[in-house]
Order: sequence, then structure tokens, then C-alpha cells
Amino acid sequence: MKIVVIICTCVLSISLIAQDQQPAAKILTFEDAVKIALQNGVLLNQQKNNLQLSEVQRTGAYAGLAPTLNAQVSAQSVNGNFFNQNDGNVVNGTTDQVYGSLNANLNIFNGLSQFNRVRQYTNLLDAQSYYVNRTAQDIINTVTQQYLTVLLDAELLKIAQKNFEALNNQLTQVKEQVELGSKGPVDGYNQDSQTKAAEILMLQAEIQLVNDKALLTLTLLMDPNEQFDVVKPAWDVNGLSDEAELQALFDTALKSRGDYLRAKKNEVASRYAMKAAIGVMTPTLSAFGQVYSTYNNVHGEENAPFGTQLKTNNLKKIYGLSLYIPILGGNTVYQNRTAYVQQKVLYHNNQVQTKNAEITVKTDVLRAYQNYKLYKRTFAVSIEQLTAAEQAFNLEKERYELGVTSFVDYITANRNLVKAQTDRAGAEYRLMFQKVVMDYATGTLKPESIDY
Repeated sequence: MKIVVIICTCVLSISLIAQDQQPAAKILTFEDAVKIALQNGVLLNQQKNNLQLSEVQRTGAYAGLAPTLNAQVSAQSVNGNFFNQNDGNVVNGTTDQVYGSLNANLNIFNGLSQFNRVRQYTNLLDAQSYYVNRTAQDIINTVTQQYLTVLLDAELLKIAQKNFEALNNQLTQVKEQVELGSKGPVDGYNQDSQTKAAEILMLQAEIQLVNDKALLTLTLLMDPNEQFDVVKPAWDVNGLSDEAELQALFDTALKSRGDYLRAKKNEVASRYAMKAAIGVMTPTLSAFGQVYSTYNNVHGEENAPFGTQLKTNNLKKIYGLSLYIPILGGNTVYQNRTAYVQQKVLYHNNQVQTKNAEITVKTDVLRAYQNYKLYKRTFAVSIEQLTAAEQAFNLEKERYELGVTSFVDYITANRNLVKAQTDRAGAEYRLMFQKVVMDYATGTLKPESIDY
């Protein structure tokens, strides 16, 4: 028997030591969550990589305006008949040859096709830059909603825990009163049932907190085994200003929203792409130039010196202008026409997208503006509701303990108190994060400005 006691004591001691050694959950502030999300965001990092590609494409478009220049050098040995241009005779034997040329080509006019391509890729680069900025704002907005949810879950869990503890203490008192005969057994059963219901609500609140924490962990790409707790930001809900006019917010959003600006840049880029496609179907004027020379060494004969052949005897310079006029080209002409129609359709579609983006921006701003005003009124009403519910519950609790009110009235007052506490927490937290929501709607949300 003593051995069993010693073993149980050791096991209990080891368990307590292991619990003490478990690392405490770290505190994850809202600012830290945003920084982690921006650092680990998959879509954001992908779009940053695409931005680099857009920069290279724009540079390539500019390079298309420059002349082309290339050099070629070759050496060979010919065994057999060979026309020796140095003396104008056909030589039968072995001849060593060295050939070199320098070629240049400059596009003078091709319907401004390349200039329009430069404008196209410049606007596409701007569009991608706006997309990167808006993607970062999307991440901040997503983290905001999920962090708010976890924060509210934690607060609701605290409310549920306090309610369970209060009802559990009340259950102990009721059981004692039942034993003394001052209350009937039915009161004990009713109190026990309500206590168990409160415990179920507490467990459901904890489950919801676990699930929402897991979702936030996935968004931040954190280690799932890393435990963390969220904290309420030190923001003043009464410090939010509602003096901004709706039209001013519209104007700000249309100047700042990355998705709208991206749509406009894509529209402009597609217009220049359509013009570039027209340029392909117009005549092309280009200038060209070539300098080349050769050296021939016929075995068994006297040959001019290497330098003399290259610099004097065999040196040729060719330059001129070339005009290309497409008249009939079969499939090629039809393909160019098809490419133009495709760019034209894309341009018209992007015009529709721009209009849709404008309506979306205004709708988002209007919704955020109206929600902010409603959340502010809701918060004020929730404070009054909580004050009234607390007073009603305190009176009902006192009357219930004195036996002058029914159990149903007492439980009803308790439920109203829990609901008022829940409504108050939800209204406060949602109002607190409305500044982030408003900045997101207007496109002015920045990582460095989230500390309100």
C-alpha cells in the first residue's frame, strides 16, 4: 500500500513539474499580427514577384526603341574550287578564310507600334504596383476581421466563465437551502439544469475560440503548435471622428483605392496595346547598315597581307533604307487583324471593369460610413442596456434569495444580463476596429498607420 502511495505521489509530482515547464502562451498584438501576415502572405509575395516581372517587361519595351547591333566572325578551310575575289580567279586547292561583319538596324517608323508598347507596359507596371498595394490592404483587412473575431471570442468566453461560476455558486447555495428545507427539490433541479446549460455555453465559447484561433494561425502562417493570446488594442473608441463628409470620402477612395486605380491603368494599357496592334498593319520604314570584310589565304600562292585584305582589299560598307508595305500576306495579315480585334475587345472589357470598380469603391465606402455611424449608436445603446440589465439582475437576485420571486424571473434576469454583456463587448470591439475598416474602404490603410 505504501508503494502505491509513493508511486502516485511521484506521478503527480512529475505531472505538476511538466505543467510548470510548459511555455506560457505569447501575447500576439494586433500590430504584430499585421506584420507577420504581411511578411508571410502568399498572395502578396507572389504579386511582388510579378511586379519584378512587370519591371523587366517595361525595360524590354524601352529596349525595343533602340537600334539592333550584332557582330559575326567565322573561320573555315575550303579544299577544292574557290573564287578568290582578291585577284578574280578560280583557285583549285586549299584556302583558309576568315569572315567578319558588323550589322546595325534602326526602326524609324512602324505606326508608332513600339512607342505604344512602351506606354502599354508602363501602365501595366503601374497597375501591378497598385495591385500589390491593395493586396497588402486585403491582408490587413482579413487579419483585422479574424483578430476581432478571436478577441471577441475570448471576451465572450470570459463572460461565459463568469456566468458559469456565478450559477455554480448559486447552485451550492440552493442545495444547502434544499437540505435545510427552505426551498423545494424542484428549485435544486432547476438550478442544476441552468448551471449545466451555462457550462455547455462556456464549452461552446471555448470551442469557437479554438477554431477561430486556428483560422488566424493559418492566415498568419504561424506554427500551429505555437500558443498565443490576443490582447485588446489600446484604442479609444470615442476618439474616432465622424466629421468627414461622404462625398469627400468618395473622392479620397477614387484617388487611393488600389483596385480602382489598377482597373484604370489596365484600361489605359489595353488602349495602347490596341494602338500597337494597328501599328503592326502599317508600312514599316527602317535604316540598316553593314560593314564586313574577309581574309583569304590560298595555300601555295602569294597572298596579300592579313591587314591589307581586311582593311582595304575586301572591306565593304553597305547602308540604306528599307520600306516594308504589307499588301497581301494570307494568314499573316489575317492574324494581325485578329490580334487587333482581340486588343480592341480587351480594351472595351476593361472599360466595363473600370466602371464596375468605381461602383464597388463607392458602395464599400458608403457601407463602411453608414456602419460606423450605426455601430457608434449601437455602442451607446449597449452601455445603457448593460446598466439596466445589471440593476435588474441585482434586484432579482436579492428577491430570489429572499424567496419573494420565482426561479423563472431570476433566470430571465440572468440571461438578459449575459446577453447585455455580450452585446456590449461586440459593439465595443466592432466600433474599435471601424477606423481600420473605413481606411480599407477608402484605400488609405497603411501598415504604419494601424496604431490608432
